[in-house]
Amino acid sequence: MLPVIVLLIVFGNLIHPAFLTWNNVMTNILAASAVLAVLVVAESMLIIAGKFDLSLQSLVALAPMISAITVVPVESFGNGLGLNPVLGILILFAVGAAVGAINGLLVARLNLNAFIVTLAMLILLQGVTLGVSSGKTLYNLPDAYTFIGRVAPLGIPLEVWIALVVIATAAWFLRYSVVGRQIYAIGGNVDSARAAGVKVERVIFGLFIVASLLASLAGWLMTARIASVTANQGNGIIFTVFAASVIGGIDLNGGRGQILGAATGVLLLGIIQNLLVLSQVPSFWVMAIYGAVILLSLMLSAAASSGGAFLGTLWKPKNISDKARAGERA
Repeated sequence: MLPVIVLLIVFGNLIHPAFLTWNNVMTNILAASAVLAVLVVAESMLIIAGKFDLSLQSLVALAPMISAITVVPVESFGNGLGLNPVLGILILFAVGAAVGAINGLLVARLNLNAFIVTLAMLILLQGVTLGVSSGKTLYNLPDAYTFIGRVAPLGIPLEVWIALVVIATAAWFLRYSVVGRQIYAIGGNVDSARAAGVKVERVIFGLFIVASLLASLAGWLMTARIASVTANQGNGIIFTVFAASVIGGIDLNGGRGQILGAATGVLLLGIIQNLLVLSQVPSFWVMAIYGAVILLSLMLSAAASSGGAFLGTLWKPKNISDKARAGERA
């Protein structure tokens, strides 16, 4: 995707003078993509292992909602506990760990279908979020919840630094650690990995917990950015997560892909979104154009990975061997 990203940067600079300004790049592209980047890392690790988790989207709302409701005052729709904000942040990650452990238990230990389990969990968590909040938005959050959205070390928003650390750590972990290599082995051939002594169920169980913890972190980043917690924050983002992962070269069949590649998918979608906003495209056309660009990017990615063979199949039929022709005549 790097050549496509370079072309988009050149194109964006031509169509709008504000595109390559420091504020636009840091705030409207990179900082705005931080939540997506963290979720893509979480989902990509699961996909490489041959699994996935749809419920990460719901944790973006549920974890900060349950955390904040125990901290903010009653007039801000809290429950009156008034807990210390630091304890509230710990609750935020505890919620994520609990949901991840349940998903991991059902998928890894009980061998249930990951799609059905996490889809059911997505719906369940959305209902819980609406129930505990009564559909209201929590505000007057303590500084512990919002400082991430206000601090910019070296002129770069803190949420960008956090996303970069998450990406770099996950990339190093998958490439150089023993467990990272085991994750690729599980996604490539789970039976062979098990025969080689890999504790498959343990690794997958741990991956679900890590992914849910990262989803909780993404929820904290989004909360800090908007300085509030809404019951529907993060809705629909799971589709963009899968799009960015696949565009970045993560194989949905498992066993292949790199976190840095997935990060380029996040950057590509962030640039496209920013260009649409700067071009003042009517909002009712944005989603259609966004989807079309994702499809085009997927085709380009497939063509690049197959050396052009993918595009060739679109224009000419497959060759039929002489032996096949002879068989047809017979």
